[in-house]
Amino acid sequence: MVTDQQVRRLRKLIQTEKTLVAAAAKAGMDEKTARKYRDLDKLPSEVKVKQAWRTRADPFAEVWEEMKAKLGINPGLEAKTLFEDLQRRYPGRFADGQLRTLQRRVKAWRAMEGPAREVFFAQVHRPGELCQSDFTHMSDLGVTFQRQPFKHLIYHFVLPYSNWEAGTICFSESFESLSEGLQNALWELGGVSKAHRTDRLSTAVHKADHPEEFTRRYKALLNHYGLEGRKIQRGMPHENGDVEQRHYRFRKALDQALMLRGSRDFANRDEYAAFMRKLFAQLNAGRRERLAEELKVLRRLPQRRLEACKRLRVKVGQGSTIRVQHNVYSVDSRLIGESVDVRLYADHLEIWYAQQRLETIPRLRGESKHRIQYRHIIDWLVRKPGAFENYRYRADLFPTSRFRMAHDALKRRHAPSRASKEYLRILYQAARENETAVDNALRLLIERQEPITADAVDMIVQSGRQPVQPLEITIPDVDLAAYDAILEEELVI
Repeated sequence: MVTDQQVRRLRKLIQTEKTLVAAAAKAGMDEKTARKYRDLDKLPSEVKVKQAWRTRADPFAEVWEEMKAKLGINPGLEAKTLFEDLQRRYPGRFADGQLRTLQRRVKAWRAMEGPAREVFFAQVHRPGELCQSDFTHMSDLGVTFQRQPFKHLIYHFVLPYSNWEAGTICFSESFESLSEGLQNALWELGGVSKAHRTDRLSTAVHKADHPEEFTRRYKALLNHYGLEGRKIQRGMPHENGDVEQRHYRFRKALDQALMLRGSRDFANRDEYAAFMRKLFAQLNAGRRERLAEELKVLRRLPQRRLEACKRLRVKVGQGSTIRVQHNVYSVDSRLIGESVDVRLYADHLEIWYAQQRLETIPRLRGESKHRIQYRHIIDWLVRKPGAFENYRYRADLFPTSRFRMAHDALKRRHAPSRASKEYLRILYQAARENETAVDNALRLLIERQEPITADAVDMIVQSGRQPVQPLEITIPDVDLAAYDAILEEELVI
């Protein structure tokens, strides 16, 4: 069979050879075939007649009309579902290997007779007109703080025209996280765009006790910056497509940066945040020209930031606790019966009384959790030691693992009531003296296997004795060249 390459060669040879016979011989075809393609002026592939008949019988010919009827009623039906239905209704007639044939038939039906598909219309972005934001989960990247998993999200902010982006670490899709993240981005940018587009913020709204309160606070935030709020339609995440695409690219860039760093472990949140800021700066470095266009038309920032917190007024209960967002926190027992002002931020809350900030407490993530600080209640707990054994939040009264070990040791040596009294005296010393010093004293007693008592702990603390520091073991880096040498020796042998 003559190929297109042979015919192209023939056309060149006709220009140089004296006869058609010579040209045909050099092109690898007979004179008659050469004359045919010379006169036809087409390549073999252009004159090939496409096969218009089936090479085998259609196994679905008799049932195709009823399947078309089902697809017409329910276009979302998958070919595999239809095939399994056929196998049930016609036992032994259709083999598993015929599924692919049906899938091709259904695919062709969708393309020629099925319902019209949704069309996505490419948008023209104008400088300074729009900013988009959304939350993205980062926990699967394996970031740790001192070898402990760090579960978190990123509030991600993007300008669709220039693709300039910024992000803030957060722990939930709350209004406080949105407010802090949006304001951080705007103040870093140095200006305000015309509109701000988000998803429907359903997670943040549903977590609030009163959805209308979230709406009111969000509108106040937008009004403060003069932003027009826009939301995507339900189930249409592509309408926020720029930030969704940047989610993917930023996560990939962060993963690569962590690989280059050689470790995903950080000392603390500040170090991790600095690492991320550096990455954002690198990503934004190539967007300066288009960003400059946006900066020319961005509106000015307001005189000050809006407070990114929720203010609550709660009463301190008889247990020296307050309840905030379905979580329990302890406060100083002196405030029992008083109403305190709570300022709830994305990652912490502040306790205010008489216009003074009394304390800052890390915010709990999730619901139905508790954070009890033993210093708040120890004054009265030592007077009521019987309450310790069955105290609902007793697990929070062991500041370190050595305090727990000390309590367990006391329970082995004494009756429960005596053990509780002795442990609470030790805890009282930690509150009044120095928790680290008491922890070191407990460590010394445990290592020497000496009886643990409040008096023994007090004697060690007053003397200033320190436990022997653990032996530091340095493991040198592995020299991989040594392994290469061993492999080379094996090859030689």
